[in-house]
Amino acid sequence: MSALKSIFPLFFFVAFLLNNAFGFSSSAELLESKKAKGKVVRLFIIGNSFSQNASRFLPQLAKEKGHELILGRAEIGGASLQRHWDTVVAHEADPKDPKGNAYGGKSLKVLLSEGEWDIVTIQQNSMNTPWLDTYQPYARNLYEFIKKLQPNAEVILHQTWAYRADAKVFGLVADKEHAKDQKEMWEKSRANYHAIAKELDLRLLPVGDAFWQVSSDKKWGYKKDPNYDFNNPAHPAMPNQANSLHAGYRWHNKNLIFDANHANVAGEFLGSLVWYGVLFNESPTKLDFVPENVSPEFGAYLKKVAKKEVKKSKKYSFGKIARS
Repeated sequence: MSALKSIFPLFFFVAFLLNNAFGFSSSAELLESKKAKGKVVRLFIIGNSFSQNASRFLPQLAKEKGHELILGRAEIGGASLQRHWDTVVAHEADPKDPKGNAYGGKSLKVLLSEGEWDIVTIQQNSMNTPWLDTYQPYARNLYEFIKKLQPNAEVILHQTWAYRADAKVFGLVADKEHAKDQKEMWEKSRANYHAIAKELDLRLLPVGDAFWQVSSDKKWGYKKDPNYDFNNPAHPAMPNQANSLHAGYRWHNKNLIFDANHANVAGEFLGSLVWYGVLFNESPTKLDFVPENVSPEFGAYLKKVAKKEVKKSKKYSFGKIARS
């Protein structure tokens, strides 16, 4: 026993020399090295053009901070929760039915099964967001379908945004009844997203709240150009659309096109900042990137809004991870 005791110090001394000579790392050093390399997030998005808008810059933001983002997508233009669920029903009835293989010739089941996902997002189509009856049973059906295929994945609701204040029509609040303005569309869609999140115990990506905070801000919010003749537009003159988060007006073949629904670059940036803050649990204000078409001042403001809304979302009474 005394001989063994005398060997132990020699053993640790040799280990110390080998560690320094050959660059072996301690467990603490390995842990720090892993942290420096960032996180790996496997994200699968079920949505439409709004999910494409909101996640446009997410890969770039993740890369800036050394994170690895693995993306999967099942998106159909204008698709509602019901539309996505209908593809599942069609595929279950007949795997060869084109209606069930609506994602580039593949089914939702196949796409979800192609990898192991940490997070899967779902959302309602924008026109139906203020109308609660359109969410169920499709949100729950999709949730249960996802959990069956990906039991370890967290399902998160992407809260989409209201249309721009000067939209010709807003989302439906009931059959053939539209919201009267941007504020009502945001309020009712927000209430509905919260109701579904609470029912299914899901976290939210509060993009819609972030859009409203910017749009309703007295300094930064978009205001319709009072000096532009919208009834008689003269090509190539454009209205002032400073600080708009929506695509708005543009000329196409000398026709003035208007899109009050989809996000422009600034809106896509804001959405991506919110997604980054929630998915990577880091402050968007620590990011350096700002798109070329967004001024540094406006970009800095959008980062602060995203940080604020992400922080507020952590206090919701629903979402298992939010409560932990």
